[in-house]
Amino acid sequence: MKTCLLCFALILISPSTRAEVLHLSESGFILQNEFTTQASADRVWDGLINHIGDWWPADHTWFGKAENLSIEPVAGGCFCEIDGDKQAEHMRISFVYPGKHLRMTGGLGPLQGMGLYGSLDWQIAPTDSGTRVTLKYSVQGYNPNGFTDLAPIVDKVQGLQLGGLEEFLKLK
Repeated sequence: MKTCLLCFALILISPSTRAEVLHLSESGFILQNEFTTQASADRVWDGLINHIGDWWPADHTWFGKAENLSIEPVAGGCFCEIDGDKQAEHMRISFVYPGKHLRMTGGLGPLQGMGLYGSLDWQIAPTDSGTRVTLKYSVQGYNPNGFTDLAPIVDKVQGLQLGGLEEFLKLK
């Protein structure tokens, strides 16, 4: 219930966030969410890399504390969650172009345990009115139940995460 209320609140707060399931097949799906902000590309990058614990929803972490999340923005780096002896590697960093593009690979949340693999691209691009932030998640693998029901759920969660970043940038 808490998650649904938070989703609804962020939808009301972030009407500029666009979400879309771009592709759906028997072997995976591709999602894309984006928003435009007046924050500079450098500010977006700083928020993405250095302040993830301030905007990532705590109920979408393994141990319930977003402040335990970190992104090491180097090839081979970790998008990790560390709470003492409890640790999770959410994704591995595979591409870094500071201020423009960050790519992470792996499966987020329950996708990891399902053996699904994905590429999560954060693209940051200047526009005439600010900066466009695009989050694209390409997921592949085998799911005995298919992806028709799963893709829209993951898309909503991605929208929630991106909406958190958008709101963070408005407040800072």
